[in-house]
Amino acid sequence: MEHHFGGKPYTIGIEEELMILDADSLELVNAIDALIEPAPAGEIKPELMESVLEVSTDPCENTAQAGEQLRALRSQVRETAARKQMTIGSAGTHPFAMWEDQRIVSMSRYRDLVSALRFVARQELIFGMHVHVGLDDPDKAIHVANGMRVHLPILLGLSANSPFWRADVTGLASARTPIFRAFPRVGIPPTYKDWADYEQRIEFMVKSRVIEDYTYQWYDVRPHPNFGTVEIRVMDSQTHVEHTLGLAALVHGLVKELSEHFDAGKTLSRYPFEMLDENKWLAARHGLEGDLVDLPHQARVPARELARRLLDRMKEHCRDLGSHGELEAVEDLLERGNGAARQVVVYEANHDLREVMSEIVAATAV
Repeated sequence: MEHHFGGKPYTIGIEEELMILDADSLELVNAIDALIEPAPAGEIKPELMESVLEVSTDPCENTAQAGEQLRALRSQVRETAARKQMTIGSAGTHPFAMWEDQRIVSMSRYRDLVSALRFVARQELIFGMHVHVGLDDPDKAIHVANGMRVHLPILLGLSANSPFWRADVTGLASARTPIFRAFPRVGIPPTYKDWADYEQRIEFMVKSRVIEDYTYQWYDVRPHPNFGTVEIRVMDSQTHVEHTLGLAALVHGLVKELSEHFDAGKTLSRYPFEMLDENKWLAARHGLEGDLVDLPHQARVPARELARRLLDRMKEHCRDLGSHGELEAVEDLLERGNGAARQVVVYEANHDLREVMSEIVAATAV
């Protein structure tokens, strides 16, 4: 398998999936074609459904540079939408939209996906953020992806931003997580011995004709050979752009720590898969308000405590990368709650999901 792990390490790119909304009703609008246009930096792209818009930065030196591009992209799509009586919102789910009302984008990849997965693909009305970090060695990329698995629940707890779905109070901090879990090849990924093992196992799936290529594996973290990156995909889309950048900075630091762990010839700790998966469930259910198991120990500790511990450990790495300034937004998530908690506060005032959506739209603006 061809790969591009050989470029400058620690470049960072961010992708956000955003909602296309009617400016008055705040309902989703099937209008992606009206918003696709060139951007001075980064890219504006379609996703599976015509009511979903993806913006992505170019590879950047650090999260400060990525933030400039991301803010510009959000502003551009919002201004373009406003000229057409539409607006933009960002969260893990739309509080009251119905997947039955959404159209599939007229691209062969997405039509083939719906043909293969049927209802599972059609009901995937969710919005996530992805962070890519460049690495200079394929075996290192495998090591980093393997090592990132234990941190995925904390990243999910911090980013959980989807407590409502189909006009229902789900009781979850991240309803997006179980919705996406219906897809095949998602969630906590398997571990790989090294690049050769990964390459062989992907080749087996391709030759068996169950996937076309590795991009049909949608795990929470995966190597991305075409880009020469490791991609972290576990997080809900964030309403506040500062929170997107704070989480990206945290990921940036984690990749650096795991890369240095590989360079030092160290071996990763082994964790029971079922406990990694259980921690992810607990994060989706409770966000920062519950407990996680402090692996490899058996004790349950507050999610905030684990997140605080991780944040403090990443500060020096992020300082070295030039991404430390954005970590202030992670402090804000720990102190004032994640997006799910903030949505629930708005909802509990009047039990009005349109009011929740209005708050999301206002806070999405940059």
